[in-house]
Amino acid sequence: MTFGKRYFLSISMSVAAMLLAAGTFSARAAQIDTDARSAIPVNVQQLIVVDYRVMEDSPTAMDLKARLLPPQLKDLETALNRSGMNVGNDVDVLAFAAYRPTAASSSDDVKIVGVAQGQFQVNDIVAGFQKKKVAPLMIRNNKLWPMGSSGMLVVFLNPTTMLFGTKDALQPALDCRDGLQPSFLTNNNMMTAMGQVDSRPLWSIMDGQGTQYMMRSLLGQASQLANFDTLKKRLLSSSYTMDFTNGVKFSLNVNTSDTFTAATMSSLLNAAALYEKASGTPVEKQAIDSTNINSSASTLEVAFSASNGQFASLLQSPLFEDVVH
Repeated sequence: MTFGKRYFLSISMSVAAMLLAAGTFSARAAQIDTDARSAIPVNVQQLIVVDYRVMEDSPTAMDLKARLLPPQLKDLETALNRSGMNVGNDVDVLAFAAYRPTAASSSDDVKIVGVAQGQFQVNDIVAGFQKKKVAPLMIRNNKLWPMGSSGMLVVFLNPTTMLFGTKDALQPALDCRDGLQPSFLTNNNMMTAMGQVDSRPLWSIMDGQGTQYMMRSLLGQASQLANFDTLKKRLLSSSYTMDFTNGVKFSLNVNTSDTFTAATMSSLLNAAALYEKASGTPVEKQAIDSTNINSSASTLEVAFSASNGQFASLLQSPLFEDVVH
């Protein structure tokens, strides 16, 4: 796969996860509270957080969401809407955490738990379940309520925070929240990555293993120009944001252990970009011209920007179709 395709694949993976609803975004921050953070397992691979309140209609974002939203996240979103909750009125912040059951699990072996924050009429919602003679599943003192026939469950941590997902995904999350297992709060690398972006209305972070997988895919054959298996151990975490305020802006920061690693990764990406630009299609060249790759201290920085019209054209291109299908 070429650099151009790999670049758009990395954007696709990021945006597909983050675009849970379409919108243009203001300067508000999307932050999750301590109760929610304590319910995310320590081996979190990716965390996606969206400020639901600042979203308005955006044709570009809606088109992108329709093409890219992964089935797992779409299932969670659908179940949430079918649970009887008025998402538009009740939810302020929506987050999804993909985590590995154990530290040794692969990047493909992940579970997903959703977090919703807002002002929930818990008594009314529970009364609705009881009226339908729905009994909760108990895990210690936690009541997990079925979300229709979807197989998803919802549990209220407090009147402003709830978790939702499958039982297999919620069990480890509740173990963390109840203090039986270590949580996201003890993951220093991920907490550092979150601090770089949680002042934004739409953001995502990835752990070292997820970042390594992403960077190998992004580099493609360029990973063979250096000992990537050695370098990848120095990739600690990554964070990225996407903004539709004026056109489309994508920003990725990869945190490494030292300045040399960040500079080497920057050189590898730039070398791959130059090679692809020399032989790429007009769409690939446009994408590369719109991309800036640099390093600052121990951080690799990648930024992509395009007008709404340019991005709409990229969505319709054969390159984009090849990547997302």
